[in-house]
Amino acid sequence: MRSTRVLLLLMTCLLLTPVAWAASSPSAADILNRVDDLYRGRSSHGVMTMKVTNPNYERELKMEFWSRGTEESLIRILAPKKERGTATLKNGNNIWNYLPKVDRTIKIPSSMMGGSWMGSDFTNDDLVKEHRMAEDYDSTFTSSSGMGQDIIEITCKPKPNAPVVWGKVVVRAHRSDLIPRDVLYYKEDGALARKLTFSDVREIDGRKIPTKMTMVPIKKKGHRTVVTYEKIQFDVSVPERLFTVANLRD
Repeated sequence: MRSTRVLLLLMTCLLLTPVAWAASSPSAADILNRVDDLYRGRSSHGVMTMKVTNPNYERELKMEFWSRGTEESLIRILAPKKERGTATLKNGNNIWNYLPKVDRTIKIPSSMMGGSWMGSDFTNDDLVKEHRMAEDYDSTFTSSSGMGQDIIEITCKPKPNAPVVWGKVVVRAHRSDLIPRDVLYYKEDGALARKLTFSDVREIDGRKIPTKMTMVPIKKKGHRTVVTYEKIQFDVSVPERLFTVANLRD
């Protein structure tokens, strides 16, 4: 059963000159790590909603999430009632789903990381960030033609034998604050497969972050998934017991 994963996430605040990159400027890898860790910190805790829209139906989930560093994360569905208690845990390289309807905990194999999470346009890997762009891709600064001088563009191509599904990933961020604008995912044949857009930037708990992410699959007309962060706290005290298999049933 292809289900559940936690959240994704992404960043720092350095000023870049519009023409040249100074020696002290962040590298492409630095910016990619910021994008992957935007909603993390040493730890984080918050609530978000996910609205899934397609030509056949519309559904909305409310979820609570926790993370500690880059290796531990937990997401638990709060609503609707029929999904309440469904949870996903990442601890190191291991990922589990808990399905309360059948009272089962399932360890997720690598082959399911590209599967849809809860029927959304996000994959399991999007939400738990098992793969990291700075580690699995070779990255270079490229031209952001037509995007204006405020936009930095980074093109990422898979490293040899990297366990990733995308032929290329393009990350675009605002030069002034390095807040991500969008991420474009391409298939191995060069076709654009999907686009992730960041919007509604606000200051939350002392950090300036986009509070909305919209994922649109290019070839699926009428499909989109919108994740909205209702609240989030960074560098909070998070009990170690949260990130255990036994805690999934709580």
